[in-house]
Amino acid sequence: MPQPQVTTTVDWRHVLETTLVSRALDRLEETRLVPERKVLYQFSARGHDVTQALLGQQLTGVRDAVAPYYRSRPLALALGLPVEQALASTMMRAEGMSAGRDIGVVINLPNRSGPCLLPACGGVGTQYTPATGWAQALVYRERVLGDGTASGCIAVAHGGDASTATNGFWASLNIATTGRLPLLYFIEDNGYGISVPSHRQTPGGDIAANLASFRNLRVLSGDGADPEAAAALIAEAVAHVRCGEGPAFLRLTVPRLSGHSGQDTQAYKSAEEIAAEQARDPVLALRRMLVPGVLAESEWSAIAAGAERSVAAALARIEARPVAWPAPVTAWTFSERRPDGAIDLQQQGGLLAEGFTPPAGSDRAQPDGPRINMVSAIRRTLERELELNPRMLVFGEDVGRKGGVHAATLGLQERFGDERVFDTSLSEEGIIGRAVGMALAGLLPVPEIQFRKYAEPAAEQLHDCGTMRWRTANRFAAPIVVRMPGGFFKCGDPWHSQCNEVEFLHATGWRLAMPSNAEDAVGLLRHALRGNDPVIFFEHRSLIDGAAARRPWPGDDFVLPFGVARTVRSGAELTVVTWGAMVERCEQAAAGSGIDVELIDLRTLSPWDREAVTASVGRTRRCLIVHEDNLTAGFGAEIAAQLAERCFFSLDAPVERLAMPDVPSPHNPELLDTVVPSVAGIVAAMRRVASI
Repeated sequence: MPQPQVTTTVDWRHVLETTLVSRALDRLEETRLVPERKVLYQFSARGHDVTQALLGQQLTGVRDAVAPYYRSRPLALALGLPVEQALASTMMRAEGMSAGRDIGVVINLPNRSGPCLLPACGGVGTQYTPATGWAQALVYRERVLGDGTASGCIAVAHGGDASTATNGFWASLNIATTGRLPLLYFIEDNGYGISVPSHRQTPGGDIAANLASFRNLRVLSGDGADPEAAAALIAEAVAHVRCGEGPAFLRLTVPRLSGHSGQDTQAYKSAEEIAAEQARDPVLALRRMLVPGVLAESEWSAIAAGAERSVAAALARIEARPVAWPAPVTAWTFSERRPDGAIDLQQQGGLLAEGFTPPAGSDRAQPDGPRINMVSAIRRTLERELELNPRMLVFGEDVGRKGGVHAATLGLQERFGDERVFDTSLSEEGIIGRAVGMALAGLLPVPEIQFRKYAEPAAEQLHDCGTMRWRTANRFAAPIVVRMPGGFFKCGDPWHSQCNEVEFLHATGWRLAMPSNAEDAVGLLRHALRGNDPVIFFEHRSLIDGAAARRPWPGDDFVLPFGVARTVRSGAELTVVTWGAMVERCEQAAAGSGIDVELIDLRTLSPWDREAVTASVGRTRRCLIVHEDNLTAGFGAEIAAQLAERCFFSLDAPVERLAMPDVPSPHNPELLDTVVPSVAGIVAAMRRVASI
């Protein structure tokens, strides 16, 4: 194996400049802007700053990336974040990294031709699995796509010691070591998680010691308050990862020279402890090391004065300008188009931002294709898109050799190889977080969550993915397509048979498709795979091989736009709105009800076709909404509310909903039949609404 080439040459002047600018920003915020309420959340990096400035000098790869956290601002400055933008962010101004939408230290720094900072999140430990996804994308780009720019590049997961207790950290560590990925864990151990000391977070208070025997992991640990020693350790760790030796874990002990945040008085620390931390200030060690040998006293003073002037000038420019928001606060929830019709592309993340153009499709289905079930339709669509798009990857638990527990990926690994279709460890946070990092690196990840209920451990990553475009003001987006089977089958149970689609409808930034047949599944899935937003593609278990869901294969280019409902049957007396597995039951009920029913299959719920539903109800003057999810706060309530607003004077009867009562899906088939809307129950509801 090649030996790592350790580069210990350090531009100490630049380290000092970065550190002192960071200190000047912290001081200005703490002493003036927080009391003046011009900064509402402040997180000082004092004590963490020198090591971050040193790390920044090591990140030279054209595709290097860091998944940061809320104390990573010195690193951002080292990588080129303008001082004015850093300050504008904490001051909630339009010029900031989120245009005032997010806390200012939740940073990001797009860069497709050099080191970038992936979007930080406010949650603790959420940076680890996206960093892992970026690292895996580097390997994929080099090995599969032949992208030489990825060679020797690395991902860095930057966090505090307390964050190593989170699920995300352990999920990431499992993935990175199993795959020997080019990932550096850069951990700053300041001895506390807010007020909780390290020994209550980690056995023995030293996570590096606990990981010493972890396979495929180089573990390093040292004193971050000693700049020279820290520089050598950082260089060694980075070199190890760059040369393809696998991940490295570097723990540096640093003093936290302020409270956890601007509101934290550190009353839980003794005066002696605070004094000891102040004595370990790495800037004091830096001064002892540089003055007078490397820098004259006057040079140090000039650099310090320059940092103060730079920050003061940035403040003056910010306060001299009126706030002019780049877009309304509701903009960039989803991918949008500019007035000229072109897509308002995010700066980084997804295929379109890297210039990939998906093939053109057609919304005309071929009428003479072979009749297939839904699972075959999904499999053929995945296969076709894998053929066309070398940046697409399919992964999840059991999707490889087994072909998925529902057989949707059967044979795909054999055809496309285990770097494009692969099994994952049993961690939904790891599956989704990894997908986010891959998407940010310019790939199209298609992760599978084996059953809807299993998405719960990944909820934080799912929500962070959905909000990314909005909270970075369209700087970043992570378009992923999450395949998610669920719903009842021959029986039910609380773990495999839930729909609960309303959770994702309330989540910002997610598209959601729930096809009721094989043809729609093909068109909607292909649209999702060629789109620019994250999508939940819900595959109902009773429809996967259901006879009523079978349709002729609509063709290799068939695409259905989201937000366009299908009128299953036309009628004049009653509008019935439904989706998913309830479409078949409503169709049977309409045929046997004796009522002239207009049946609408929404097909997608985000967006949903308000116009089609409103127009139908305007004609029939009555509406019944049927869905499998629980009644209270189900999506039917949203539809009913909008109909009350739009059609109040057209209605001849109250809008009614028929859904499951507020219980989980029961296992016994007889119990299941009592709660899931049945054909007989739907008929009775149709007749009741039509007779009012």
